[in-house]
Amino acid sequence: MPDSPVTIDDVRAAAGRLAGVAHRTPVLRSRTLDERTGARLHLKAENLQRIGAFKLRGAYNHVAALDPEVRAGGVLTTSSGNHSQAVALSARLHDTKAVVLMPEDAPASKVAATEGYGAEVLRFNRYTQDREEITAETAERLGLHVVHAYDDPFVIAGQGTVALELIEDTDPLDVLVVCLGGGGLLAGCTVATRALAPTCRIIGVEPMERTAGRDAIAAGHPVTVPVPPTIADGQQTAQIGRRNCAIIDGGVDEIVGVTDDEILVAVRLLFERLKVVVEPSGASALAAILAGRVDVAGQRVGVTLSGGNVDAAQFVELMGGTAKP
Repeated sequence: MPDSPVTIDDVRAAAGRLAGVAHRTPVLRSRTLDERTGARLHLKAENLQRIGAFKLRGAYNHVAALDPEVRAGGVLTTSSGNHSQAVALSARLHDTKAVVLMPEDAPASKVAATEGYGAEVLRFNRYTQDREEITAETAERLGLHVVHAYDDPFVIAGQGTVALELIEDTDPLDVLVVCLGGGGLLAGCTVATRALAPTCRIIGVEPMERTAGRDAIAAGHPVTVPVPPTIADGQQTAQIGRRNCAIIDGGVDEIVGVTDDEILVAVRLLFERLKVVVEPSGASALAAILAGRVDVAGQRVGVTLSGGNVDAAQFVELMGGTAKP
């Protein structure tokens, strides 16, 4: 299905490939959050997923669906951390090699984890080098198959299993709020939600100063934007994907921005009240709700906690209010 639309059948097929590999992560509830927001929040805890983030779902689905001969030649991806770990583990589970391009300022814990899963890590400057160009050039030079972090139908379908499980494990949702970086998670969740809960409002959340999602919806196509410094390192892509934009533009009700300070409030509250560690990117959806940027009063709300991969030292800074982008 390289250029065909992603459907609920593709999401269900991904769920079949992921069975016994990915965790069916829990849906967390909190009386404190419900009282603070005036809603009933259902938090999909992908920070408890293997590799610490939802990214395993899409990466494994892609690698598992490859022709065996192509897969045997090895895979390559470009990511700040979570997708890199997902591809590294997926390659290891299929006894093939992985090479990962990671930004020079990627969190040390994510680099170490990626190497720990057996991948070879190469570095690039996310602020001066074009991500897509360096990916294509490196893949051609090394003869590797590219597993794109978000603009890929198998990755989108895999990420859609997050919403598939959430909807199966809760009563019907009125609103679904999803973190937005390159658009894999939001696009996949949109496919699943529009099929299973068509009246549910879908809201994407990105860093306030990284306007790629909002600009793409306004333009009707992906728009390249400057990559601003932010503590939400997993959402620092310069644009959302072409396939992702096509799905999001037709299926998402709104995309909103959140500030670093608003994300910090969510990260701290999750730790202090729910006793869970969520990285800044993973907490952006909840941050938008807590900041009042999404109207959820009196509604049943699904929220993605997309990852929990944060350095111990950075987490101490986040808790102390000294973290810097």
